[in-house]
Amino acid sequence: MPVSLTTLQDLTALTCDDIIDVRSPAEFAEDHVPGAISLPVLSNEERARVGTIYKQVDPFEARKIGAALVSRNAAAHIEGPLSDRDGGWQPLVYCWRGGQRSGSFAVILKQIGWRADTLEGGYRAYRRLVARLLHDEPLPWRPILIDGNTGTAKTRLLEHLKAEGAQVVDLEGLAEHRGSLFGGMLGPQPAQKMFESRLASALMACEPARPVYLEAESNKVGDVLIPGSLWKAMLDAPRVQITAPLQARATHLIDTYEELTADPEALRQIIDQLRPYHAAEVIEAWQNDASSGDFNNLAQGLMRDHYDPRYARSTARKADLVGKYDLSDLSDTSLRSTAARILTDHGC
Repeated sequence: MPVSLTTLQDLTALTCDDIIDVRSPAEFAEDHVPGAISLPVLSNEERARVGTIYKQVDPFEARKIGAALVSRNAAAHIEGPLSDRDGGWQPLVYCWRGGQRSGSFAVILKQIGWRADTLEGGYRAYRRLVARLLHDEPLPWRPILIDGNTGTAKTRLLEHLKAEGAQVVDLEGLAEHRGSLFGGMLGPQPAQKMFESRLASALMACEPARPVYLEAESNKVGDVLIPGSLWKAMLDAPRVQITAPLQARATHLIDTYEELTADPEALRQIIDQLRPYHAAEVIEAWQNDASSGDFNNLAQGLMRDHYDPRYARSTARKADLVGKYDLSDLSDTSLRSTAARILTDHGC
């Protein structure tokens, strides 16, 4: 009997042993139900081929070819990744929506003797619940934003807040991007839908009665957008501001962006993207710092002349500051004590 989801909380109540996504690898990579494993019954190329035959040749011929491909791929999964499953194994299988791929695979599993169920509405049903949470309805959680100039170690502060027992959602970690032009991490960012799935899971783990701490961001983190419901809540949220000396911030940035300091050419290319905002001689000075390895001077110059003025303009329009914490340094000891003070002042 198909399993239905009415809320995202239903995912935590599932009694299956494994959630199996039988969609193509490309569909799985874009997004999937949290915790699902990928066992595609059609490859990317096979799915495209069957779809083309269905639309341009004959639906019956497409189904016949698709059935053969599904059976062949199912056999490979049974002899491979599923070969160690015992007789009591209970999987939950889903595909995109219609259930043809998941239903076909589930029938084969049931014939073996496994208690396989399918997810009613497939991935699309799950995606609707994520969209409802993050786009359609007001969030039940109360965010508190950690704000401050570039280099004030806000992400590390979130880690200390979490260690002290606070509810924390690390937007930059979920987006795999540090939120600025220099913020790309190794590897690509997740797709928008994958980011939203990660975000929904992180929020669902939080209790609505307690505050949730997030870093103050713009409405984009790299190339992914903060969903509408969360963005509205962030616009209305109280902020606590972190300040630190320029040298301490520069040291923190050099440690944080070590992949860029190890690749001066990549650093120079990023600096070039700032040409529309600064005079040629300023860009040239930053390029010289990058080429010579004077990263301390470069970091201080970028913050003083580029990031700090923009932050000052953005905060001048905000009237929701509820606390300011001046740090003399950005050591773990200082950040740990600051986290404790924030929780004392604003709640855990």
